[in-house]
Amino acid sequence: MKALSMLQLFDPNQIVGALLLAGILVLVGIFLSWLVRRLIREALRHDQSERIDQITLSFLSHLTILVIWILLIIFYAHLIPALNRLGTALLAGVSLMSVIVGFAAQKTLGNLVAGISLVLYKPFRRGDRVQIQAPTGDGHEVGEVEDISLGYTFLRTDDGREIIIANGSMAQQTMIKLSGPSAGQRAKSETSSGQGC
Repeated sequence: MKALSMLQLFDPNQIVGALLLAGILVLVGIFLSWLVRRLIREALRHDQSERIDQITLSFLSHLTILVIWILLIIFYAHLIPALNRLGTALLAGVSLMSVIVGFAAQKTLGNLVAGISLVLYKPFRRGDRVQIQAPTGDGHEVGEVEDISLGYTFLRTDDGREIIIANGSMAQQTMIKLSGPSAGQRAKSETSSGQGC
């Protein structure tokens, strides 16, 4: 009898059950997010040779956490019958809204895709000095790559200024890499790291 009342407590058709399931899924999401961050931190801590690219790991960590939360929200929507029916009724409206948002966020989504390509193809890394086109008197700026986020690349100039460039612009412009590992050294290090597997 007590087990039956516990099952009724988690009934997704009741508001209490839906809220309890939401609470459980939020706790699962928080735990999985913490676990992903901890695994990334441990991987970086144990990387004595610095072969792991911190920018790539940070990017993948944020992307993984985003996917975890999206999957948990979708799972919750399928668990709760009222949301399932509501989702079906609003599908046409959501489709139209996604087209509108897609057009409105075209540049933002372009920056996101460009950020993914910059992280995966690695035309430059953290610590590299690059010369980029900029709206200054001489038409260019030189800076050291500090970070690459989902939408922006951050450079620090010699005089301490921070340059923030949208990844869409960064991916489309011609830049000059002034320092960092040469192509031969990079190929050699990637070959040697590939043989260690």
